[in-house]
Amino acid sequence: MDNQPHFIYLFLLLSVIITAAGAYAHANSFTKLFVFGDSYVDTGNRNFTASSWNEPYGITYPGRPAGHFSDGHVFSEYIASWMGIKSPTPYRLREIGSIEYGMNFAYGGTGIFETLVAAPNMTIQIGLFEQLLEEKLYTEDDLKSSIALVSVSGNDYNAYIARGGSLPGLPAFIVSVVKQLGLDLERIHDLGVPKVVVMGIQPLGCLPQFTKEYSYEKCNETGNLASLFHNLLLTTVVEELKLENGESEFVMLDMYDAFMSAMKKHENETGTSELKNTLRPCCAGITSEDGCGDVENGEKKYNVCIDPKMAFFWDSFHPTQAGWHAIYSVLKSSIANLFQRELWGSF
Repeated sequence: MDNQPHFIYLFLLLSVIITAAGAYAHANSFTKLFVFGDSYVDTGNRNFTASSWNEPYGITYPGRPAGHFSDGHVFSEYIASWMGIKSPTPYRLREIGSIEYGMNFAYGGTGIFETLVAAPNMTIQIGLFEQLLEEKLYTEDDLKSSIALVSVSGNDYNAYIARGGSLPGLPAFIVSVVKQLGLDLERIHDLGVPKVVVMGIQPLGCLPQFTKEYSYEKCNETGNLASLFHNLLLTTVVEELKLENGESEFVMLDMYDAFMSAMKKHENETGTSELKNTLRPCCAGITSEDGCGDVENGEKKYNVCIDPKMAFFWDSFHPTQAGWHAIYSVLKSSIANLFQRELWGSF
């Protein structure tokens, strides 16, 4: 009888170990990540003419410009860490990088259709993926343990407005964008990727590009309404895809609420610091004609805040690494629930 407490303790300890081991195995059941989209997930596909290769991009990580549209990590890297794998190699660097963890096909500035950037849009990116499958770079077994991450953060809408598109015509254009996005998601799934994760659009009206007209004091309501309409349509499309293909095979991440929650938390935590104003970017052009990273005749045409780690937005469109970390922190529990597994990752 004296040994009974020890037996119970050992039994409980063994149960915990077995449960943890099972969770760990489940967490690592996804071993490859395939990324499609734009600058929110691009880790170096744009060529050296892009601002992402100019100083001060990468100032926080890795300490130099590395093709990320931020001062450090972008969202796809947090998803890779959550999966317990290294960030997949950019497609442009596939000849010199590892393909073990999947591949990143995203190009900053692109969208569903042609935008203002001459780089592969979503259709072409998926075509590049399909070509690699035809070349047997990845097998059917490789794909069985893979996830696709898809980002559409609004470049189509920026291009629409820049080309003279009217506000009354914007809803119809949003319908066409989301309709094509649904076809793209289904195509990725049909190529053999079992889990397709699509990012809903962030509150466009809260990006510094649009809040600067209000001295970074408030968001643009029209931009946010456009985002909400996009997300409403996308939710319907994703639900239809689930009905057709299986409840667990398509996942939509609520980036709108994640941004809003993370921005509110940031404002509360920064207190009276110079970066309490969440909507103000850390890196901004000296004039309205200049942007972060611009240089003219060897002279910098931008200013950078004292501490990027205290800022939410990096430039006119993109969060800082700290901003992305805050957004990921809001989302990670819902991601775990969606995939019904434990959280793992180093970030």
